[in-house]
Amino acid sequence: MENTVIDSVTLAGSVADIDFSVWSLFMRSDLIVKSVIIVLLLASIWCWAIIFEKLLGIRKLNAGASQFEQSFWSGVSLDDLYSRTGNRPGDPMTAVFVAAMKEWKRAPSGGESDSTARVNLSERIDRVMQITLAREMDRVERYMTFLATTGSTAPFIGLFGTVWGIMNSFQAIAISKNTSLAVVAPGIAEALFATALGLLAAIPAVVAYNKLSRDLDRYAGRLDSFAGEFSAILSRQLDERGQSTAGE
Repeated sequence: MENTVIDSVTLAGSVADIDFSVWSLFMRSDLIVKSVIIVLLLASIWCWAIIFEKLLGIRKLNAGASQFEQSFWSGVSLDDLYSRTGNRPGDPMTAVFVAAMKEWKRAPSGGESDSTARVNLSERIDRVMQITLAREMDRVERYMTFLATTGSTAPFIGLFGTVWGIMNSFQAIAISKNTSLAVVAPGIAEALFATALGLLAAIPAVVAYNKLSRDLDRYAGRLDSFAGEFSAILSRQLDERGQSTAGE
């Protein structure tokens, strides 16, 4: 009985002497587990950089769109607005407007009397705006795939590190022929550390991806609504020019 108590006290003391800090867990792990940990840490840091960049970028995009819409609906002529923004469109909504105005100005003067020419011009303007919108949204949504990929794969990468670490623990048990907690605990802790890092990288990436996707979808809908309204304005102006030309 006394020997059992002494062994328990000795075992508890040996386990307590083991350093379970993050740095110690990393340094005691083998090359494969270290590689997994480094990959997950880098992925987590890069995800947070993308998250902050996208959050600030979406706020800036909405502010720029609001400012442009205020100028667009203020009653200023389209030509004046185009002359102010045509050289350097500062946001996707301005870029859509500039692309449509360029196509509008490329149309030959006096050709609006032909109904077929008016329809063709209207279709070209719509096509140009949709192409510009798609290009701008593709640029805005850059790096979103990395968030989705990290959110879906990081837990499995961490699980791989855990499985590998547990295999090493079993090998250490077989070599030492000792199943005491002092032998098993360090290897299990190192293995579970990889899973914890996988979850640490995946959870923020998934949450941020869902929020940012919803915000970007809302912004894309805002651009699409503006493109539709602007197309209707240009179509009415084409009809008015055609009627005035026909009346002359």
